[in-house]
Amino acid sequence: MLVEEKWEDILLTLKNEYELSQIVYESWIEPLKIYQIDNNILYILVPPEQIALNYISKKYTTPLKVVIAEFTGVNYEIKFILPEDTKKIKPAKSIALQPNEQTQKENYDLNPNYTFDTFVVGNNNKLAHTISLVVAEEAANPEKKFNPLFLWGGVGLGKTHLMHSIAHYILANHPQLKIQYVNSEVFTNEVIDAIRTGSNSQMNALRDKYRNIDVLLIDDIQFVIGKDRTQEEFFNTFNVLYNAGKQIVISSDKPPKEMTTLEERFRSRFQWGCMADISSPDYETRMAILRKKEEMDNFQLDNQITEYIATNIKSNIRELEGALNRLMAFERLTNEEITIDTAIEQLESIINPDSHKTITPELIIEIVAEHFQKTPDQLISKSRSSDIVKPRQIAMYLCKNMTGTSLSGIGEILGGRDHSTIIHGIEKVEKDIKKNKETKKLIETIQKKINPN
Repeated sequence: MLVEEKWEDILLTLKNEYELSQIVYESWIEPLKIYQIDNNILYILVPPEQIALNYISKKYTTPLKVVIAEFTGVNYEIKFILPEDTKKIKPAKSIALQPNEQTQKENYDLNPNYTFDTFVVGNNNKLAHTISLVVAEEAANPEKKFNPLFLWGGVGLGKTHLMHSIAHYILANHPQLKIQYVNSEVFTNEVIDAIRTGSNSQMNALRDKYRNIDVLLIDDIQFVIGKDRTQEEFFNTFNVLYNAGKQIVISSDKPPKEMTTLEERFRSRFQWGCMADISSPDYETRMAILRKKEEMDNFQLDNQITEYIATNIKSNIRELEGALNRLMAFERLTNEEITIDTAIEQLESIINPDSHKTITPELIIEIVAEHFQKTPDQLISKSRSSDIVKPRQIAMYLCKNMTGTSLSGIGEILGGRDHSTIIHGIEKVEKDIKKNKETKKLIETIQKKINPN
């Protein structure tokens, strides 16, 4: 698992980010070993003294949890244990993903929190959920009436959650099947790379990757439409898999009939199987989603605050969860109790997006983080992970171009980075915009989120 493979790097990052001395690191941190991972609980062995257990647990639980989340994207519950405690811990349940774990690692990253168990079912998504579960259960012998399965709905309503749920279920219950989950942006980049090299072997490897499988899940298909070579590759891949009786699952922001630039050959194929839409959740479902997230994050708000969020954020599950994340972050950073007045103040820009708002570096960092499904803390952190560096540099670029903040001021807000680091990040984005149309579109999209007017 990723956390085990990266354990040494995780500990060194903890040392560097929290500026631990070498003696502290060698005494308390370096001896820590992973004993067992059971579901979302990470058991860590400490040196065999009770004082070490008490000290490390009190001082390093939160910092370690933060660093592990940066590396893995998973919020593990951490339990420090002594060697004698291992006798009391039941062996981890066999993880159903293990038979096919290598396939998962090679092919894609799934969000461990996106499963059928964590998906809140309401009137807005009941049909899509039911059909998705049927497709996952029958993946070994797909029914024609459900192939392809075309899921559609607006941004942040749960399409990706269902796609990941299907993939997790198949990996757990049909380990013999070879599956591929991919976002259409990744698929497009892979096609572009294969074309750019001019290598037949690379193109053949790409085709082998997507055509010699049992289940293909492709997210946000609308981004493939209009890209001639990419959609041609997808069209041929679709035909190969469909004719071989393999399951195909597609998601989009709208149904095929509303895709004005969609060629008829695509439209007809997308409609061969089953289409299921996901609409905006009703009040009861919104409340259920918030309470589910509170339970998963071990965070509890006064019911009045939860009702305030559910009443005022109606169209987007991602915004619902984002509101809760903001309040959790505020409480953690300030150690202040969240009151209804605090919630109203902190959620003003989400609940009243049309009200006048000043564009500040803090606002830009928050929106960039949300766009890339990261947290502001991750962008400000010292992490050098590529999936953090890119949005961080975009935040630098936008802060320079959308605010009057000085370069040194931007660096200070972004974790105390120096002047030269900010210049490098801005220049990197400027070069990418000139070379890559997709980067230009990405920047324009985020700018519209920051300033819709």
